[in-house]
Amino acid sequence: MQWETVIGLEIHAQLSTKSKIFSSASTQFGAKPNSQACAVDLGLPGVLPVLNKEAVNKAIKFGLAVNAHINQRNVFDRKNYFYPDLPKGYQISQLDWPIVGEGEIDIVVGENTKTIGVTRAHLEEDAGKSIHDLYDDYTAVDLNRAGTPLLEIVSEPDMRSAKEAVAYAKKIHALVQYIGICDGNMQEGSFRCDANVSIRPMGQEKLGTRAELKNINSFKFLEKAINLEVERQQDILEDGGEVVQETRLYDAVKHETRSMRSKEEANDYRYFPDPDLLPVEISNELLASIKADLPELPVEKKARFIAELGLNEYDADVLTSQKSLADYFETMLIGNESNAKLCANWVMGELSALLNKNQIEIQDSPVSAQELSLLIQRIGDDTISGKIAKDVFKAMWDGEGSADQIIDAKGLKQMTDTGAIEAIVDEIIANNAPQVEQFKSGNEKILGFFVGQAMKATQGKANPKLLNEMLRSKLT
Repeated sequence: MQWETVIGLEIHAQLSTKSKIFSSASTQFGAKPNSQACAVDLGLPGVLPVLNKEAVNKAIKFGLAVNAHINQRNVFDRKNYFYPDLPKGYQISQLDWPIVGEGEIDIVVGENTKTIGVTRAHLEEDAGKSIHDLYDDYTAVDLNRAGTPLLEIVSEPDMRSAKEAVAYAKKIHALVQYIGICDGNMQEGSFRCDANVSIRPMGQEKLGTRAELKNINSFKFLEKAINLEVERQQDILEDGGEVVQETRLYDAVKHETRSMRSKEEANDYRYFPDPDLLPVEISNELLASIKADLPELPVEKKARFIAELGLNEYDADVLTSQKSLADYFETMLIGNESNAKLCANWVMGELSALLNKNQIEIQDSPVSAQELSLLIQRIGDDTISGKIAKDVFKAMWDGEGSADQIIDAKGLKQMTDTGAIEAIVDEIIANNAPQVEQFKSGNEKILGFFVGQAMKATQGKANPKLLNEMLRSKLT
């Protein structure tokens, strides 16, 4: 039987506010355990939550960026459940009246563009963190994260493969960084993703029973976890069994998912409006102000790169896939406005290759955008060839100095003296009569032989364009 995969994602983006959503406690990462949990976060008797206005503004920003309906009246609810790292016994969240309603976002997989629906995005507070590997016989609890503002972004079940799910997650990841509402740091838990996965017979409209996959902290693991879960469900159904609705944890070390708990429904949480928080009323003036303050979105930047810089759609898509990548590229363009394609090639080629090889993020690159920009200028003004530039770049990466310092120290300036190059070309032609005859007989490929001989004679410093023009002129 052919099966169709159905995937929906729930993304938790930690909003980049300095204080928590209902208290003035710090949200700074890496503090001493339990040093940033105040009386409000702990739910001590007599304390009252006060809503962080900046968290509301950031949620609205996201809604506008995905063309979503903003609910100008939204309500906070208490979601009741017991867990050791939830000190109040309930989580303040939003159920029936979330701040962000339906929206959409486009993804690209291969050559296909697909629109994925955003069901809603609601504000909520984070729980604490249970630490299971600190002691042999105990579980430790760190409540620093309790009360940290989250925006939970819920998609429609519109994705049909793990690759589509990863493309969607990456698109949301880039967007929240572009608009400045989340730093997107997955290692620190600022951007977390749960996947709801089910399968159904191909052509069937009714959805299958889903499993929710948790504990996924990278895009690579998201793809692996989904594919693993699809295989598990297929095996169960093809053996005549039934898939049980449940929450499963993904173990990246063992490459397996394991059951965590049966999946609760909304009524299991006994939601009710939080009596300590008034409904949030968002004015038209605030909406207009936030909309006017939105930065250039990835889709807009991509269109500008194509229209103004002449980049093709693939290059523009890659360069705008991450804010840090787009920022690096745009900094490189300063002084290289006419060499946009060359800049793009270097960012996506030589630079990305070394970043990937050394597992370094672009913002931590040992070669800054300004330094690489200067190297591109030296290619553009014929100081060095593109081939020599690769050697210079490697030396820059290794910390040997700037492009100009390395070019001078190693004597790498390109030979542009027409007379000197002509003398070398004349000598090579005079010493290789058989090859000259082959070229004159129509063997164009033999030109590479002459270029190689000339480059060898000049130690690779001859200007390639000038050399090719001179060779053709003298051989014809």
